[in-house]
Amino acid sequence: MKKNKKKSQEEFFKNYFLKLSNLINNVDVKKLIQISNFIEHCIKSKKKIFVAGNGGSAAVSNHFLCDFNKGIKISSKNKMVPQVHSFTNSVELITAISNDINYENIFDFQLENHGSKGDVIFIFSCSGSSKNILNLIKRANQKKINIIYITGFLKKKLKYNVKFHYNLNCENYGITEDMFSTFMHLISQWIRFKYSNYDINKIL
Repeated sequence: MKKNKKKSQEEFFKNYFLKLSNLINNVDVKKLIQISNFIEHCIKSKKKIFVAGNGGSAAVSNHFLCDFNKGIKISSKNKMVPQVHSFTNSVELITAISNDINYENIFDFQLENHGSKGDVIFIFSCSGSSKNILNLIKRANQKKINIIYITGFLKKKLKYNVKFHYNLNCENYGITEDMFSTFMHLISQWIRFKYSNYDINKIL
């Protein structure tokens, strides 16, 4: 019995890595390059970059803030100074909005305060259909803020305009969030490399 369970666990681990590998091997590199170049342009143009997501995607959003605001700034020796703001970074504000207004407005309420025309909102969402995410997209459209929307398994056609949409077609939350982190790291590390004296052979 223990032997079969061990074999099952091994198969589970291998299948997880296989699914992740398949997604990586089939990445639309051209679209990621477009997104990366757009983010780079926004940083150079001193546009604000907002990030949002629920659950594990919230963690990716906060990690995004760290790697861009600190990592890119240091690597570029202040030639690139990102202005990234994560809407998941303040539990105090999120709980206040949830308690006094509505949890469905935790993101669009913040965007209303800080977002301006020409800024960009980078959204990570596994399902792509969370009400607070859809409200955020709606508000961004109203304020003419560019939207980069990375989803795991969005089933419905988007009702709102987005500048870039990348759907992974993956219903495993963990693997989807692994890809979210990979995309974030890929873009931040490319910009760091481009504006630094790093030897590419030592990075990859």
